[in-house]
Amino acid sequence: MTNSIKYLLVSVITFIAGYIYLRLAYTQSGNDPFGQEIVLIVLGTVVTIAITAALLNKQSEVELEKEQRVKVFEMKSGLYFDLINFIEEIIRKETIDQKDLITLEFLTHKISIIANPEVLHEYSNLIQTIKNTSLDSKITSLESDALSSNLAKLCGKIRYDLLPKEDTDLAATLQVIEQNIEKI
Repeated sequence: MTNSIKYLLVSVITFIAGYIYLRLAYTQSGNDPFGQEIVLIVLGTVVTIAITAALLNKQSEVELEKEQRVKVFEMKSGLYFDLINFIEEIIRKETIDQKDLITLEFLTHKISIIANPEVLHEYSNLIQTIKNTSLDSKITSLESDALSSNLAKLCGKIRYDLLPKEDTDLAATLQVIEQNIEKI
């Protein structure tokens, strides 16, 4: 049982027990209007407190979930942009050295923690291209194009990992991204 259901169950039981007790007090007060009014005021106050407590509890729960989603989004987007900047740096300097491979290894560890399976699959394709490129430590224009193409495909997957799910088709988005890279 979730905490919300438990809280709701306890609230309902408390409300019913309180109502029965106050109903008994109401009938015991007889024809005394002052006593009846006091019992009704207490009953109204209890109901108001119960409803307010339930609403505040739910609001706190929703705010905590929102904060968690925001933190995960910030962590993912920061890491993804670090990866894109790192690949850009490698392509610009036209070489891959041991330091770059170590940096990439640690980026891989970080990405494996937060990325969804589609991103991880496409990331492994990018890693394979980088591995093939790093054999001679030089990046040719063809290898640069292959890296850019694989990075573009990865960016399409990242888009669907970061943004709320859209009605558009993932394959269509990836095709547009690939066409944009081919035009450059």
